Amino acid sequence: MGQQPAARAAVMNDVARLAGVSHQTVSRVLNNHPSVRQETRERVMRAVHQLNYRPNALARGLAGRRSRVIGVVSFDTILYGPAATLLGIERAARAAGYGISIVTLEQLDRAGMRSAIDALTEQSVAGVVVIAPMMTAAVAVHGLPTGVPAVVVESSGGARELPSISVDQVAGARLAVEHLLSLGHETVWHIAGPRDWLEARDRVDGWRLALEQAGRSVPPVLVGDWSPRAGYEIGQSLVDRPDVTAVFCANDHQALGLLRALHQRGVRVPEDVSVVGFDDIPEAEYLSPPLTTVRQDFDEVGRRCVAALLELFDADGPAGRFPHPQVEPQLVVRASSGGRKG
Repeated sequence: MGQQPAARAAVMNDVARLAGVSHQTVSRVLNNHPSVRQETRERVMRAVHQLNYRPNALARGLAGRRSRVIGVVSFDTILYGPAATLLGIERAARAAGYGISIVTLEQLDRAGMRSAIDALTEQSVAGVVVIAPMMTAAVAVHGLPTGVPAVVVESSGGARELPSISVDQVAGARLAVEHLLSLGHETVWHIAGPRDWLEARDRVDGWRLALEQAGRSVPPVLVGDWSPRAGYEIGQSLVDRPDVTAVFCANDHQALGLLRALHQRGVRVPEDVSVVGFDDIPEAEYLSPPLTTVRQDFDEVGRRCVAALLELFDADGPAGRFPHPQVEPQLVVRASSGGRKG
């Protein structure tokens, strides 16, 4: 799979040594040469699987060919962030002359990840991008098979032995909180995303860090599920609290629900409560009032993913030597945030 000659030879030697055959015999087996005895073929394939190599990937490497298709593993969701990330990867791949093949999983666990990689290698993809926003997925990428060039899109933790591309979620949350504090608010409440999401965890960390460094009180975290309904229901519990003057929502959809709850109770935004979201969904500037939010550059995430994968195709060293660059977020100020009343 885009391996350099020295790397391909090392793989061949590993298989040959374990199977007790020659380098040439391994090559014949992987290329389905008819002159190999069945017993020998089975011994070689047992060695290939024992070493966790992918047969198709090895055969393509021996032939010196590389597919013009990149595999993408994601999970079955309609959430804006993962969907926009996927679109960014597709645009970058197309610009680089590659198509993409997508496998979506209902659960991003180790078994599902392995199944997805098997399906993609059967399609002879050149490499794989894994969109891994949840903690279970970050753990699962540790089980990616040897010989498959892979890049991970995640928040922070996870597979540091692989190139990992992400938006700086901590910095984005800090931008939101520091903006609200600069408007005169004593503290900022936070409607967070699900606890098992890396991005939600990092946004909580950035929110808390910004408040602590400013010497402000840290309210309890209010955990949602990314949906407008979660923002609406949590908002209903906040509308009667006079100490709530600023709320940072972990995504724009929860902010949308919060705006609805505030409006129903006659709470003015931003005169009574300022609201900031995260993502900058296309509808954000058309909400009432237009939503202040933190923009993520998903096209840049896609570009860096494909660039890192192309580097892996030509690399002769371990993937861990590659940097793990973070894409900087941008605060977009609109009418939903304003100075504290009184």
